Amino acid sequence: MWALLSANFNSKKIIIMKKNVFLFIGLGLILYSCSKKEINWGAWSDNIMLSKKSAEFNAIGDSITITTKGIGWMISNVTVISVDTLFFYNFNGINFLSGNYVIKQNCFDVEHRDSHTLFIKVDANPYNVKRIIDVGLQSGDFGAEVTVTQKTK
Repeated sequence: MWALLSANFNSKKIIIMKKNVFLFIGLGLILYSCSKKEINWGAWSDNIMLSKKSAEFNAIGDSITITTKGIGWMISNVTVISVDTLFFYNFNGINFLSGNYVIKQNCFDVEHRDSHTLFIKVDANPYNVKRIIDVGLQSGDFGAEVTVTQKTK
């Protein structure tokens, strides 16, 4: 009788050990496969698809029309770097859901003309330093930027 109880106890122990071995092997495979992949939570691919991401303007003022293949984007920010850095991010009174809107500040106009067209106009550069204007665009969880470099006077 003791032999039967002992054999039964050992077989239960072996079954538990086998389950633990399979559990550890499975966990190890999961950890190994996760360590080999780059996981970018919330990182979308380029859904704006700009025709141009940079432009060089002359000192007396210039403009550019940039097209997009994607739709559903909006202007998220405009940064002007010149004598000092100016960051415009709170565009009061602008309906970003409309098909057309213009952001006007002291040295630039940035216009969302339609779902495929961005227009940037920059006034003359009165300074002896180059002026850089970055226009940020956002579509969902993807952001893009157009950089305009304006020559000195």
